[in-house]
Amino acid sequence: METAVARIVVQATPQEKKAIAAKAKRLGMPISELMRRGASAYQSAQADAELGSLADAAKAAAEQAAASIDAALDFIEASNRRIAAMEAGAASAPAAPARARKVA
Repeated sequence: METAVARIVVQATPQEKKAIAAKAKRLGMPISELMRRGASAYQSAQADAELGSLADAAKAAAEQAAASIDAALDFIEASNRRIAAMEAGAASAPAAPARARKVA
């Protein structure tokens, strides 16, 4: 553990100080260590909300991309069926007789 090199003063009511000291004692650590860990672990509700919004936007984008891919695959499948039907029709149709050309 590094040696402390800077002091941070935290204002607290006498009741808050007593509760913090009791918690540190219960956890078997100095108050300064409890405060450092608490500050490091803190996550604001705003950050959580922003992350939730980003996750929702990413999910919506992924769903839209999946729907677009599904639509493209459906279009390709329908196009392949049309091509196969045209090729089958061309293969079963009798060959047209060649026309004689008029020479002037």
